[in-house]
Amino acid sequence: MIKVSVMYPNSEDVVFDKEYYCNKHVPLVSKLLGDALKNAQVDFGLAGGVPGTPALYVVITQMTFDSIEAFQSIFAVHAEEILSDIPNFTNSQPQIQISEIII
Repeated sequence: MIKVSVMYPNSEDVVFDKEYYCNKHVPLVSKLLGDALKNAQVDFGLAGGVPGTPALYVVITQMTFDSIEAFQSIFAVHAEEILSDIPNFTNSQPQIQISEIII
């Protein structure tokens, strides 16, 4: 299993519409990725590790897939539609990391 983490960096001028993200974007992505998507979790950042500091990321979404190939093949088909929706909810540019799930 692999995990795809989509991380939206936080900053003083970041805009993020949580309602749109949860009610429109996440369902869109889930529908487009279909059965290849095994699980998804959305985390909204509250604070940094040091008291009084902001979270490094305003949102981190983690999605699990059977393999890198399973993710890449389905994402390639729908990348344009998924990526073109980002300006509808944020001005933050997402960073993506693909990880192997060990435990």
